[in-house]
Amino acid sequence: MADIKREIERKYESDESGLPDLTGVAGVAAVIDKGVAHLDATYYDTADQRLAASAVTLRRRTGGSDAGWHLKFPVAPGVRDEIQAPLSATLPGALAGLVRSRVRDAELRPVVRLRSDRDVRDLVDADGRLLAEVSVDAVRAERLTEEGGSAQWTEIEVELADGGDPAFLDKVEKRLRKAGVRPSKSVSKLARALAETAPEKKRRPAAPGAPVTAGDHVLAYVRDQRDAIVELDPAVRRNVEDSVHSMRVATRRMRSTFKSFGRILDRAITDPIGDELKWLAGELGVDRDREVLNERLSAALDQVPATLVSGPVAERLAAWAGDRTGGASGRLIGILDSRRYLALLDALDTLLADPPLLKAAGKKPGKVIPEAVKKDFAKVSALVGQALELDPGTDRDVAIHEARKKTKRTRYAAEAARPALGKPAKDLVKSMKSLQNLLGEHQDSVMARGTLRELSAVAHAAGESAFTYGLLYGREEHRAATVEADLPGFWDEVKDAAADL
Repeated sequence: MADIKREIERKYESDESGLPDLTGVAGVAAVIDKGVAHLDATYYDTADQRLAASAVTLRRRTGGSDAGWHLKFPVAPGVRDEIQAPLSATLPGALAGLVRSRVRDAELRPVVRLRSDRDVRDLVDADGRLLAEVSVDAVRAERLTEEGGSAQWTEIEVELADGGDPAFLDKVEKRLRKAGVRPSKSVSKLARALAETAPEKKRRPAAPGAPVTAGDHVLAYVRDQRDAIVELDPAVRRNVEDSVHSMRVATRRMRSTFKSFGRILDRAITDPIGDELKWLAGELGVDRDREVLNERLSAALDQVPATLVSGPVAERLAAWAGDRTGGASGRLIGILDSRRYLALLDALDTLLADPPLLKAAGKKPGKVIPEAVKKDFAKVSALVGQALELDPGTDRDVAIHEARKKTKRTRYAAEAARPALGKPAKDLVKSMKSLQNLLGEHQDSVMARGTLRELSAVAHAAGESAFTYGLLYGREEHRAATVEADLPGFWDEVKDAAADL
């Protein structure tokens, strides 16, 4: 079983002078010498260094107190999540799954060996509590591929103790800087090793430049969504909060972009990919939609006085929701391990490497992109107008739901347009998000009422009172009616935002 640890650390360049005296750092009562550890780590990656390109590191290390397999994902500058697994001859399956969205069918092979002599000090407070671990690492790097270069250097590493205040690292850094020590230019030992041992002829391809044409802007947005899906994959597998929802949104954003900007990207190519994105979004939503609806109904039930709760309503609701605790479901992990999903990721890579650009893609964004956004907004306008003309009931519910879906599409189109159009697109994104939330409240009420009817029927068949379900149903009706009453005035404000495009 893999263990997860949040690692907060900073690295510094070091010369032969070693570690400055840190006893003067505020809060430090003592600096305890923990001796020298000899570490030997082999780092793994694909031939084209897909993990390194994402600042992800995978190593097998011996020596020290945490020998084993270590997989690190970047969280923020100086912050990484480290997932550890016991030492074994081959990569543990738990870690292999977490890199699958990046590695796919490529072989993981040894790329760099780092041997370090780590001279460790513990910084502790007056109660002997660990504040941070400071080490001076003498590193010898050996590239295990290509021409096999080597390098060596010394660095200082300061790692915050578990649960410590990150502000403490600022105090340590102030003392180090005063002693002439400067932050490292490399984000990790592996990054430095790869840079310093790379053959001269081997250069990384240049990153995409700043968007210029309409096609550049749309592709930049599509690339962001592709990256989000790949990066969220391990988070979904680990059941990180909101990761399933975020991945689902990324699939929807990309699919919506293909539809909105059909004059820029050839839909003969993007539509089949869009169908696969729709499939993935549906699979991600199987558990998510029921979870969200359960949260809504449970919160509503909590607001009902105990004297008005008749029968085992909470138990019925829990049984309907099912047991959703624990890690990601085996079904969902199976989807992420499936050939169909990995083929979708490959298709996205291919599209970005050789985009199916149409003639309009080469034009300046100032005209082509606003036209696409306005076209989407016109569809929202027609559906909202239709809904406002209908009497309350099923037809109006359907029209509002369709308006909500087109509102999302317009919002995503405006997001893609924002770098090119600036404030008008930013304002439209904000308006569309607010409208989406309003219409979403209405649709959630529709779904909640449908579920309450089902639960009421089951309760009635079991000889239980259906009173509380009816009470909750009436409250949901009121919530929907409030949205419908607010919609005309709200819509007038939204139209003003769209007029500035």
